[in-house]
Amino acid sequence: MKRNLVMMLLVLAAPLSGCLEPIEPITADADGGCELLEPGRESDGVLRLLTYDIAAFSESMLGEFTNQTGYDIELIRTDDAGGILEQLLQTQQAQQADLAIGLDNTYLQTALNFCLLQPHTANVSGIATEALQPYDGPLAVPFDQGDVCLNYDETRVDGTNLTVPTSLWNLTEPAWVGQVAFPSPVTSSPGRAFMSATVDYFEHDDDETTNAFDWWRAMADNDAIFTTGWTEAYEIHYSGGYGEWVEGHLGDAAMTVSYCHSPGVEAFYGGNWTKSTSLTLPRASFHQVEYAGVINGAAEVTAANAFIEYLLSESVNRNMPENNLMKSVLNGATFPGTDGYAHHTDVPSLNAEISNERIADEMEDWIERWTEATQ
Repeated sequence: MKRNLVMMLLVLAAPLSGCLEPIEPITADADGGCELLEPGRESDGVLRLLTYDIAAFSESMLGEFTNQTGYDIELIRTDDAGGILEQLLQTQQAQQADLAIGLDNTYLQTALNFCLLQPHTANVSGIATEALQPYDGPLAVPFDQGDVCLNYDETRVDGTNLTVPTSLWNLTEPAWVGQVAFPSPVTSSPGRAFMSATVDYFEHDDDETTNAFDWWRAMADNDAIFTTGWTEAYEIHYSGGYGEWVEGHLGDAAMTVSYCHSPGVEAFYGGNWTKSTSLTLPRASFHQVEYAGVINGAAEVTAANAFIEYLLSESVNRNMPENNLMKSVLNGATFPGTDGYAHHTDVPSLNAEISNERIADEMEDWIERWTEATQ
């Protein structure tokens, strides 16, 4: 993984370098240590957040931070968590942003391997153990969490037309031809999380002769639908969610990848009604945590740390389920009982158990094998 990311950085640097030699990327030493880089720009009192389109970052939420601290905010948006990592890598030695918000635990370790973050000063004593479990270090702070799993339409998976699977292998059977939509792990963080879960799932099943990528190949042979991102899979193809009110909706998939609390969200906005539920097979779900981290080379470090504290405040973080459709990371956090949000949210009995370090080391190989299996 690291070798090819180094090559990617060299390729990216080449067009910008003229006759100069490409700049070697900075990586952590054998003990994981990194040097603190000089700021990539002059301090101007503006906090620049590198993030994707996070719903919780409303104008009122950002404005309240400015009112409390005096720091103005500028958002630098990418398409998704992968875009955040890509931009950090491209600008490693001349960072223009101060705080990265939205890397999840399938991307975080790569950011640490390439020294992209620096120590924060936030107080993490109020963060729940489950949110700290994937990473509990000084370089990134959890701000929301959720379990990625399969969701299905109960009006179609009704025991007559389709039966609720008791194994992922059931989805390769003839009854499920063309019925499952998957967001690509290449371009989607939920897709990446679910693919990681399948690695663990098939390493712990009873059949030692097959692995996750044999299953993905069988799913492709069973005409599974592969999309570039969660939005296309959930809104356009999945029949069990709010997509039926979206222009272009096809509804040709009875199952897709989303979150175990997505049916709760559907109920919350649907007056305590939903036809969607989640499939919580042991090890077929993935506990996703999203992080905020001060960028190594930031110009506004004090402001970045202040925003992390604000993001973890009771008034902001407790409202993550309503404002960002994800669970708060604070101790004792729950999904709200309003309109069936908590009632229709499922809790997996056992999420995939796969470390950030292994994900970083093997993700490139998994992506290559997934691509070969599905195309």
